[in-house]
Amino acid sequence: MPTATSQPLVFWKDLSPSPVPLEPATPFSPRVLIVGGGVIGLVTAWTLLDKGYHVIIVAKEWASFGKKQRLTSQIAGALWEYPPAVCGQHTDAISLRHSRTWCMVSYHIWDAIAAKPDLAREAGVSVKPSDFFFPFHIEEDPTQLAKMDEIAASGVRGFRHSADIVQERNVNPEYGAVDAYELLAPVIDTDRAMTWLMSLVQRKGARLVTRTIHGDLLDHEQALRAEYAADVLVNATGIASTELAGDPSCYPIRGGLLRVINDGSDFPVIDTALSISAEVANEIVFLVPRNDKILLIGGITEPHEGELDYTLDTPIIKRMRSRCEAFLPLLKKARLDPDYPIAQGLRPFRKQNVRVERESRPVAGESIVKYSRIIHSYGHGGAGWSLAFGCAADVLAMVEEALLDRVPTPMATETVLARRRHDAESRISARL
Repeated sequence: MPTATSQPLVFWKDLSPSPVPLEPATPFSPRVLIVGGGVIGLVTAWTLLDKGYHVIIVAKEWASFGKKQRLTSQIAGALWEYPPAVCGQHTDAISLRHSRTWCMVSYHIWDAIAAKPDLAREAGVSVKPSDFFFPFHIEEDPTQLAKMDEIAASGVRGFRHSADIVQERNVNPEYGAVDAYELLAPVIDTDRAMTWLMSLVQRKGARLVTRTIHGDLLDHEQALRAEYAADVLVNATGIASTELAGDPSCYPIRGGLLRVINDGSDFPVIDTALSISAEVANEIVFLVPRNDKILLIGGITEPHEGELDYTLDTPIIKRMRSRCEAFLPLLKKARLDPDYPIAQGLRPFRKQNVRVERESRPVAGESIVKYSRIIHSYGHGGAGWSLAFGCAADVLAMVEEALLDRVPTPMATETVLARRRHDAESRISARL
């Protein structure tokens, strides 16, 4: 049986971009059914495959291209951020504490992918300067100062704090930005990355099934496990977890981005991500350069709005473009991407933010105590690309717990994490 720990995943050691799993599955290896084909589901599948599990992924739809509405994972700005993210509403203390760990696991893996030029091109991953601007000196705001200090000590590369960044990036002095800090952050071309991830997990042995599942997974757990010969289920369905996890606290935060040509023909190429909070609640300046000569212009966060009906003439979209042009005047010359001018999607949030834990409700129809083997990983909001690998590491540990039919625990406290580390170390010692 594969052995998991709650230790961070390390690229090349725990994960490989090779089409062959690091630990090939045997006919007797456990089987995991993952529901959800976005970045969380695919990264979780990659992690399990390289640890020797058989994996099946069921999803109602997959990454698509052209003019059709794309997956939420493709719509994302996909700029790595240290939580709480600029475009997020991260308020739960337990989730935030975990997210700070999850994001650093992901940071180092994306950074390692970007360090290999051929792999970086194939996966659509690059590392670029990312600048955060403020209309006040950071030392004057205890919350922002604490976050900046955490980032500086986190292990990110290229950190610097300087008001000179405002002038260096040609920010309009009349916009009000007076301070800034910078770090090197992974930026993911989501269309390319999703294509790469889907191909990678299939080459490693995952089976992809197109199917829509309705109802609470707990009610269908035994039937699904029997149908797919699965030992464990992983729910990575994002906003659909309202239904599939029986979680009414899930809600969408609608967002939109404009895509403009960033090839140097209309304005000097912007190769740095730039962001600053706006005066209007839930409206910010969010500029992210992609690998495909596209600059994303955003952003918007509209909680509890579920209709994808933005157009270029929608007032909030027009305001978004106007404030970005006011912040960086050279954008007044920007041309929209004629093939794909506007991207819009629904970020999957929940009241207590990210949930990575085992199902704790009793198994339906069981007369004796029996623990569910469902593991949930959803509610990532706008930070799925930033948290995916860290969350996958925790799911890996929970898969092993579920296979042992241990009592499910709530979102892991330090005590639970310490127990998992101790158990893992004990198993390793027993094998030596």
